[in-house]
Amino acid sequence: MTFVLGAKSDRALVGVHPDLVAVVRRAIQVTPVDFSVIEGVRTAARQSELVQSGASLTRDSRHLTGHAVDLAAYVGGRLSWDWPLYYRIASAVRQAANEEQVPIRWGGVWDRHLEDLDGLDLAGEVAEYVSRRKAAGLRVFIDGPHFELAKERYP
Repeated sequence: MTFVLGAKSDRALVGVHPDLVAVVRRAIQVTPVDFSVIEGVRTAARQSELVQSGASLTRDSRHLTGHAVDLAAYVGGRLSWDWPLYYRIASAVRQAANEEQVPIRWGGVWDRHLEDLDGLDLAGEVAEYVSRRKAAGLRVFIDGPHFELAKERYP
């Protein structure tokens, strides 16, 4: 089955960098899981709300500049936060990013680009990321729906 982005997703992509939009549009074509773009560009006020609620750790989010999106899984027309679905979405985004030659960082493994995880088990990579953070005495923050353009190429 091939999925398509709906009007809500199209609205959420307004102002998002065209390279990231291309990746998202390609990912919906190759994903085994339906998804929607739940957030693209954010205001500073919205970002502050997310920081205050603990849903984000930074007021300097890539969402503020149109360099990030959040994708949410849908099953049977209903939003789902079931983690295995997000590994499948991340795999589709990885494939799309590779095809479009756009480096993407995923909120499941913040310290590596998706193309660096090509052919690897994403669940295992998330677990290894958590281990690396804990071993370094750092806070662990996992954001499976989050995808952003790599700062190295998209400052």
